[in-house]
Amino acid sequence: MSNSLTKVLVLNGPNLGRLGKRQPEIYGHTTHDELAALCVGWGHTLGFAVEVRQTNHEGDMVDWLNAAADEQIPVVLNAAAWTHYSYAIYDACAQLTAPLVEVHISEPLKRPEEFRHTSVITPHATAVVAGKGIDGYREALEVIADSLGETGGGA
Repeated sequence: MSNSLTKVLVLNGPNLGRLGKRQPEIYGHTTHDELAALCVGWGHTLGFAVEVRQTNHEGDMVDWLNAAADEQIPVVLNAAAWTHYSYAIYDACAQLTAPLVEVHISEPLKRPEEFRHTSVITPHATAVVAGKGIDGYREALEVIADSLGETGGGA
């Protein structure tokens, strides 16, 4: 089993499929497909088999988090708008036993909208990486590697 890579899910919530088009002054010009390829590459160097998913449907996200809980799969989660109000996602995150890293491309605490200053994900997260752009996903994967004691080359 030393040849197998540890599976990690990178889960992105609503509107993140529009990266590169949606408010590039806030979220940058990298598309979601480009982000996915970067995450797979970064993960591979850390000994991870990264699977990147994006949905605009809350039930899909809950199902993915429930499956991650059942299979003890580490998760990098950008719940996007759901971060601020989804108790369904809060409850799903509460079940996770493998590391969960909350990630945000922008820094929600520096955004003018008050509602963005609250996260229902943070209470369940191993760490929060925010305001570092797309590179925050790399940092989030590194946090998972550190949490699992991975040094590259799989579990």
